[in-house]
Order: sequence, then structure tokens, then C-alpha cells
Amino acid sequence: MERPEHYESDLLFFFDGRPEALALYRALAERVEAAFPGAAVKVQKSQISFYGEGLFAMASLPRRKRDPGLVVSFGLGRREPSPRVGVAVEPYPGRWTHHVTVTRADELDDELLGWLREAWDFCAAKRRGQGRP
Repeated sequence: MERPEHYESDLLFFFDGRPEALALYRALAERVEAAFPGAAVKVQKSQISFYGEGLFAMASLPRRKRDPGLVVSFGLGRREPSPRVGVAVEPYPGRWTHHVTVTRADELDDELLGWLREAWDFCAAKRRGQGRP
């Protein structure tokens, strides 16, 4: 996975004081790297963004500092009805952004990676002007 020069120091700053969330993120990043070897990652102020042909997934911290875990977000061309999805919003027609809170490494499972694969494909199709894959 392509990483910027200051990736590691940016990660440590992003997760300052939240070692459990950092461990979850590292496990997520390993799964993303294995599933999407051509992906790139960038640490930003409020999220860590994963890119293929465009932005397909994000990792962020819960809004309240005392809440554990990591929020994994991704965009699909449909609303995913799974109870694991804490929030799903449609910022514009035909694009749903889903937010899944992960508090244990075993929640970084095949179901979540399947949604990330769908988001990867959806993003690529949008970039190519094909709409829904």
C-alpha cells in the first residue's frame, strides 16, 4: 500500500492517547493492504483515507473521546441494511455513506471487507463514468 513519507509519525499523532484504537487501525490497514495492494493511504486531520481510483474508505475515531474503537466508513451505490451499520446517509442520489463502529479485531471480518470491496468497485465505476457497477 502506498504511504506518504510521514505516515508513521502522522499515525502516532492521530491516535495519541488511544492505543486500542491504533491497534485496531493497524489490523484494519493490514487487511486493506492484503485485499487492495494497489491502494494508497493518507492520514488527515479527522480521518485516515484509503484510495484506489478515488476515495473508497475511511477510518476515524468516535466523536466522544471516551467511546472505544474505530469508525470505518465507506461509500456504496445502495443502502446496506445490516445492523452493524450504525449510520447510513445519502449525501447525493445513488451514493450512500455507511459508518460501522469496530471495537474488536474480530469485527474486521469478511463481511466488512466485502463492503470495502464493493466500495472499491463502486468508486472505480464512478470514476470511469459507469455509475453503478
